[in-house]
Amino acid sequence: MAYAEEVKHNLVLNAKKILRGVLILLVIILLLSSFYVVQAENVGVVLRFGKYTKSTEPGLHIKIPFIDKVYQVAVERQLKEEFGFRTLKTGGGTQYSGRSYEAESVMLTGDLNVVIVEWIIQYRIENPYLFLFKVRNPQLTLRDMSEAVMREVAGDRTLNEILTVGRQEITQTVQDKLQDLCNEYQNGIRIRQIVLQNVDPPDAVKASFNEVNQAQQDREKLINQARSEYNRVIPRARGEAQQTIQEAEGYASARVNGARGDVARFNAVFEEYRKAPEITRQRIYLETLSQVLPRLEKKRVIDESTGGVLPLLNLDK
Repeated sequence: MAYAEEVKHNLVLNAKKILRGVLILLVIILLLSSFYVVQAENVGVVLRFGKYTKSTEPGLHIKIPFIDKVYQVAVERQLKEEFGFRTLKTGGGTQYSGRSYEAESVMLTGDLNVVIVEWIIQYRIENPYLFLFKVRNPQLTLRDMSEAVMREVAGDRTLNEILTVGRQEITQTVQDKLQDLCNEYQNGIRIRQIVLQNVDPPDAVKASFNEVNQAQQDREKLINQARSEYNRVIPRARGEAQQTIQEAEGYASARVNGARGDVARFNAVFEEYRKAPEITRQRIYLETLSQVLPRLEKKRVIDESTGGVLPLLNLDK
C-alpha cells in the first residue's frame, strides 16, 4: 500500500514538473513571438486579424503574438526586371542564361520588320501597402505591363529608328507610359530607369541586315564627300564670279566716268574756242607739242623759210 502511494506521489510531482516546463516554454515562445526586427532597407507592414494596421520603420518592434502578422518590403533597394535575357551571376565575370527568351523579346516594328529587343526595368517600391494589397502578384503584373508598353512603342517606330537614333527617345517614352500604368493600377511602384540592353535583328537575317547597314553607311559617306567637294568648289566659283562682276562693273564705271570727263573737258574747251578761236587753237597746239616732244629721241628745228631738201642732207655731220 505504501509503495502505491509513493508511485502516485512521484507521478504527481513529475506531472507538475512537466506542466511547469510547458508553461515556461510557452512563455518563452510568447516572448519571442512578441518582438520582430525590420531590416535596414525594409519597411514592416503589420496586419492584425488580416487587416492593415500600420507600417514600421527599421529596428526592433513589438507585436501581438499569433495575431499580428508582419510583411517586410524592401523600399530602399533598387530592384530590376530583365526581358529577353537572364543574368545568372554578376561581378568579375557576368554570366547569362543560355536559354532563349525570344517570346518576350521578338517584336514587330512600324515598318513591318522584326527586331529583338532586350531591356531592363529598374524600379523601387514606393508604397508598401499598395504593393502588397492593391495588385495580385505585382512583379508579374509589372512584367506584363512593361512588355505591352515596349511592343506598343516599338510598333510605332521604324527599324532604323529603334536600332540607331531613336533609342534614347524610346526609353524615355516607355518609362513615362509604364509609370502612368503603375499609377493607374496603384501598385506602389516607381520606375527609375529603362535600359535598352541589346537591340538586334533576328539571327536569320542579321548578315543581310549588316550588309544593308554597310551599304547605307557607304552611301552616307559618298554623300558627305560630295557635299564636302560641293562646299569647297561652289563657294570659290561664286567668289570668283562675284570678283569678275565687280571688276567689270568697276571698269565700266571708270570708262563711263572717263568719257563723261572727256565730254565735259571738250565742252569747256569748245566754249573757250568759241570765245577766242585763234588763241584756243594756239594753246591746243602748244599743249599737244608739250606732250609729243618729250617722247622724241632727236629733235630738229628748221627755219620755215628754207626751201628744198638739200639743207636736210648729212645733218649728222
